[in-house]
Amino acid sequence: MSLVRRVARPLLAASFLAAGADAVLHPMPKADAARPLVERLAPAVGLPPDAELLIRAAGTVQLGAGALFALGRMPRLSAVLLAASLLPSAAAEGAFWREQDPETRRERRTQLLREAGLLGGALLGAVDTAGQPGLGWRGRRAVRTTRRTAKRIARETKRNAKRARADHLPG
Repeated sequence: MSLVRRVARPLLAASFLAAGADAVLHPMPKADAARPLVERLAPAVGLPPDAELLIRAAGTVQLGAGALFALGRMPRLSAVLLAASLLPSAAAEGAFWREQDPETRRERRTQLLREAGLLGGALLGAVDTAGQPGLGWRGRRAVRTTRRTAKRIARETKRNAKRARADHLPG
């Protein structure tokens, strides 16, 4: 792992770890903000309409995925989980333009921009292959190699079949 990744992953994960711990230990402030969204969407996707429970669950996901990402274990999967964990809170708290108080509006806009930055970092982590080829490239290469090998084997089989016929012909 490069020095940049060794430093950047824990730095990015620190925000998720802190937010996850806060959500698990003190879910009520976020649950109050998320309650209207949870009550509207949870039944439609088969989740319980308990905002506090869902906030704690999201916090647990952030803690686990943040720890894995910080340690460099399953970094792409954990980054996807971290990115996904931001979406509900951004949807619940993101409508800063509805605020009447300019100071509150400014604070909520700043918070939304911070979360957007974290989302961008998590998405970069999700596509970071650490200098190794990605799964798409590996898959295309495997298909290309398999096709070449199959064609070579087919040619060799035809050639060997011709030789075998020629060797068995009476002559």
